[in-house]
Amino acid sequence: MASQGQVIFWSMTTVIIILSVVIALIIGFGVSGKRSISVTALTSPGNIGQRGILGCTFEPDIQMGSIVIRWAKAGVAGLVHEFKGGKDHLQEQDTSFQGRTAVFADQVIGGNASLELRDVQLSDAGTYWCSVTTARGSGAAVLQYRTGAFSTPKVHVENSSSGDTLQCEAPRWFPRPAVHWTAYSDAGEYLPHAANTSYELNAENITLKVVSFLHITANATYTCVIENNIAKATGNIKVTASHYSSATDFSITRGTNLQLVNLNAESVSSSLLACHWMLLLPLYLLSI
Repeated sequence: MASQGQVIFWSMTTVIIILSVVIALIIGFGVSGKRSISVTALTSPGNIGQRGILGCTFEPDIQMGSIVIRWAKAGVAGLVHEFKGGKDHLQEQDTSFQGRTAVFADQVIGGNASLELRDVQLSDAGTYWCSVTTARGSGAAVLQYRTGAFSTPKVHVENSSSGDTLQCEAPRWFPRPAVHWTAYSDAGEYLPHAANTSYELNAENITLKVVSFLHITANATYTCVIENNIAKATGNIKVTASHYSSATDFSITRGTNLQLVNLNAESVSSSLLACHWMLLLPLYLLSI
């Protein structure tokens, strides 16, 4: 038979649990509003000095005046961008983003909360949050944004007394990329090759100019591949010549391709935050 002290203890524990659940529900409703809405984000790496897009979409709401979009970045005191009531509110914008951000105001009503980031800087890389509140509810998405430099290579034939070579040149890359060549004959045979690649620091002391030379040994399709952890670019050239010691009789077909490495984003709704509080609050109350 339980002692009076044990009865009192378990009675108080039960009351605390019930009260904590009630408080958690109140907090949950207060955080989530009417309900959570779906917010998703996806981004491609930013090219230093160029225009970048941090993609974010949400469930559309026809009440433009109720839509609030906030962009924030980890480690930054102010906001990256805020849009509400149909216009920008930049009073709390961090100085590092001033004059460089915009949302697509005419597309917000359709569920587009994407952020345009002009003159991308190396320091813009990091963790971003896209949070959206509408008359229907609220939600957020987190994404990782990477920055670097990448460009499409140009491949052409260089003539010299020592023989004809292919030159593959790309003006801007960062981090330093790896470069390699492939060569296949019309019969599908892989041809051995050795390239000479150099890197030259550009004027802004960040990006690199990439130049790679390859000696032409046979009629073949040659591919110059430049890649790092942000992008992969290829330049193709098909060379047909009657002899390789002459600059004449070349038949050349070119092609280029640039592929960016995308990162998936994680969607987070406010209802998840409420559930998190409901799980932790009873444990906290029992511990005090």
